[in-house]
Order: sequence, then C-alpha cells, then structure tokens
Amino acid sequence: MENARWAGRNSDKDVLRNRIWTTLEKTGVNVGPADSRIPNFAGADMAALNLSRLASWQSARTVKCNPDPPQIPVRLRALYEGKIVYAPVPELLRPFPFVRLDPEKLEGKGIQFELAATSQGFVEYGDPVEFEDMEPLDFVVVGCVAVSRNGGRTGKGGGFADLELGIFRELGKLKADAPITTTVHSSQVVADAALPMMGHDSALDAIATEVELIQTNTPFPQPHGVAWDEVQADQYRDIPFLRTLRERLETGGASL
Repeated sequence: MENARWAGRNSDKDVLRNRIWTTLEKTGVNVGPADSRIPNFAGADMAALNLSRLASWQSARTVKCNPDPPQIPVRLRALYEGKIVYAPVPELLRPFPFVRLDPEKLEGKGIQFELAATSQGFVEYGDPVEFEDMEPLDFVVVGCVAVSRNGGRTGKGGGFADLELGIFRELGKLKADAPITTTVHSSQVVADAALPMMGHDSALDAIATEVELIQTNTPFPQPHGVAWDEVQADQYRDIPFLRTLRERLETGGASL
C-alpha cells in the first residue's frame, strides 16, 4: 500500500500512514477505502459525540471542519446545534477555497442537514467564500491519518490542513483560544515517538475517538503563519488561488 500522490515529502510519516491504512483495512474498522485518504471508520458518530463534550465546542459559534467522510457526523452535529460551519473545498481545487454553511439559511431553503454535511452537498449548497471573508473561527477540526496523545498529527500527506491553518493565522481568522481538534478511530492513536512533528506542523489540542476524549496538553508550539518555504510546487500548480493569496499577503493587499 503506497500513497503515491504525496509520498516522499516525509519518509517517516509515509511509513506510519501506510501502517495505519493497512491496520484499518485488516481489522475491518474502515468504512470504504482507507489508502491515501483521511479514512472513514466505524464509530465516527461516537467520536463526534465525544468531541461535542468539550466546553469549547459547546460555546463555539463558528466551526471550521475538514471535508472528509469521517467528519460528516461532526459537521452534521454542528449544523443541528445551530453553528456556522466553514468547510474547505476538497483539496482546495476550486477557484474559491471554502464554503459557509448557515443552518438557518439551509432550513429556509428546505435543504436537509444530512445532505449539506457531505462534501458534495456543502459544495453545492454552501456559500462560496474567500479566506478574507470568513468570520473568526472558534473551533477547528482537521482530518488525520495518525495522531499521538501529545498532540502530534499527520494527514494524508498533501499538507492542506497546515496550509489552511497558516493562512487563518496570517489573516487573524483563528482565535487565540480556538482549539485544534480531530476525530479518529482509537487504532489511529500511536506512540508519541512514532509521530515526528516539524516546525510548520499544527499540533492538536484534543482528540476524540469512539471510546475516549483526549486532552493533549501539547508541548508543541503552534506556527504563527504559513511556512511558505515548505509549500510544494505542485500545491502552487494545483491550488488556483494560492499564488495570488501569497502575493496579496506579502504586498499588504489582503483585507486583514
């Protein structure tokens, strides 16, 4: 099993991701294909329930959530609780990077939350927004392939979550006390030493699995913005707005 699309950026993480994907499929707790994905898993709804036990979730009005299938229960719960949900277009491959889901607006249009919570549904029914137009975020959910109890994380290797979070920080859209969180299967939790963290990696403040809620008390400092030196040539090629956003930020043209 090999994540051919993004393999090679960090060989240690490549090995770890492949081990997790293989384990999920061997144990049968994956729901659908796992390889090269933020893997869906049996118990994702219970993990979302455990995440919702956080006081920071309960008080949050604006939630940013990744677009992947295992977080459908998170997005659904947020909408039913009346929260504004910001979700990135999968792999940021549209001219606009995010959509905004307003539960009041969806209800007014007769759009079921169960549909709006899927990636196809939120791209169709959400309101397209630029980074600069987003409200400050109270709570962040990112997709992970592997996590550690001290807040380490890795996604599928494309670097999208760290890039998004860096842009939020550059634009002042991420509140200082907004936790970075995820939902994963318990088998995706690995030893601290097994998950190397780089300076541009955003650490997790909380991890919810189907069986527990982990407060990481992470020792890792969070990045202050985008590590532009780490952005790959293929990201500039494949993400339509990225180069122009960098130019706006560096020339002071962004609406901060």
